Amino acid sequence: MITLNTKDKINKSKMRVGRGIGSGKGKTSGRGVKGQKSRSGVAIKAFEGGQMPLYRRLPKRGFNPISRTNIAIMNLEKIQSFINEKTINPSDTINMELLKKLKLINKNSQKLKILGTGDIKDKVNIEADLASKSAIEKLEKISGSIQLKK
Repeated sequence: MITLNTKDKINKSKMRVGRGIGSGKGKTSGRGVKGQKSRSGVAIKAFEGGQMPLYRRLPKRGFNPISRTNIAIMNLEKIQSFINEKTINPSDTINMELLKKLKLINKNSQKLKILGTGDIKDKVNIEADLASKSAIEKLEKISGSIQLKK
């Protein structure tokens, strides 16, 4: 029979601090002498002696990546609703410039992505940077066209 542990005592007993100088952790209990840090309940985590702490010197950036490209998203049902409202003419080529001019997408958008949610009834020509498979299928089904920029 093989035993994994041959030691008699596996768990070491906890060091009892402040129990006389002979114990090895007596008198100041390993905290040094005097001062704020020798007291209990002290939290001076980012204190730098009165100097402006590093976390306050650096600018706030949050979780936004610096080099993010803003992609405007447009669903087919949204395009159809704009056609129904006569905001968009179905004979026009629907592209980024047109949508920005009509203020239907944000002016800071750098790319346009067409998604396939909903149905589209009118035959339209779309010029976009990206498109989902379902959007391409639905546009081909109604004999519309979509040009993807490279």
